[in-house]
Amino acid sequence: MKKGKGKQGPSEKAILAALSTVEDPELRRDIVSLGMIRDLKISGGKVAFRFVLTTPACPLRDELQRRAEEAVRSVPGVESVDVKMDAEVRTHSRPSGPRPVQGVRNVIAVASNKGGVGKSTVALNLAVALAKHGARVGLLDADFTGPNIPTMVGIEHGYQAETGLAPVTRYGVSVVSIGFLLKPGAALIWRGPLIGSGIRQLLHELDWAADGELDYLVVDLPPGTSDAPLSMAQEALIAGVAIVTTPQSVSLEDATKAVMMFGKLNVPVFGIIENMSYFLCPHCGQRTDIFGHGGASAAAEKLGLAFLGEIPLDAQVQTSTDQGVPIVERDPDSPVAQVFMRIAENIAARVSVQRFSEEEANK
Repeated sequence: MKKGKGKQGPSEKAILAALSTVEDPELRRDIVSLGMIRDLKISGGKVAFRFVLTTPACPLRDELQRRAEEAVRSVPGVESVDVKMDAEVRTHSRPSGPRPVQGVRNVIAVASNKGGVGKSTVALNLAVALAKHGARVGLLDADFTGPNIPTMVGIEHGYQAETGLAPVTRYGVSVVSIGFLLKPGAALIWRGPLIGSGIRQLLHELDWAADGELDYLVVDLPPGTSDAPLSMAQEALIAGVAIVTTPQSVSLEDATKAVMMFGKLNVPVFGIIENMSYFLCPHCGQRTDIFGHGGASAAAEKLGLAFLGEIPLDAQVQTSTDQGVPIVERDPDSPVAQVFMRIAENIAARVSVQRFSEEEANK
């Protein structure tokens, strides 16, 4: 049956009404009122628009696209739907408090109150995972007395000893570490005031936006609840913190103290990550809970926090970081790399929720 030349397509009002039935589950508002629908074009029965998410690492990206397409197709007169998925990370801001880091939209701290839980490995793979999702990402190694990030990204200690410190791009991430200035084996012996001054300079005197404004700056904090975390909270507007722990009770006790510290500093805690959660035998696939299991999930529930994910104990992770290539880069399809990708999505979602909540509170 031939279509009449004068056949009228759907109206913009009808399309937006249909799209307004689609709700973002994280922000709990419809995608039209959230300003996610841009550049709507209607030509006869053809409908095209941009769907702008709050992060390229949105864990519900495919589901939201599917629901938007279905909603538009339900409008009488629609013959085809062309959706271009996009993302626009909003800048974290508050009316008062520490000043923002120039060139950085959101600062994400990764912390623990205990060494040996794999916090630096988590921070590095989180940063690379966010970059693989399409975000512009930086990584700051704030552990002045024990900088491990240079080794983990395959850059020799002292690499910038003669030229001065500046971000170096590795695996799609702008990386900075005091270790780039220290020759191999050199020890940095600083008291608290010097550490605070050093963190201030790394945050506010480096050109973090040399290659474009960063969506996320991931900060690898040293263990403990003293100078470095305190200085970070005073010197930078932190969107939130992810706490890394292992399943053992002693590690969970220390993680709880870290949560309490950030609470007193008025820094939001996004949730808890359980590292070395379990071991899967590469030969038989049998699971062994070497350090116990589930403690972080229970602790998160008790503290009223999100449980961001559990990372298995995998020899590939250690081998990769020792060789200067994070597992998310070396073997992105491996089960452990996929866990890091999902945790990155969870944290990106928490950043978006946090930003939206603050915007609503400031209205």
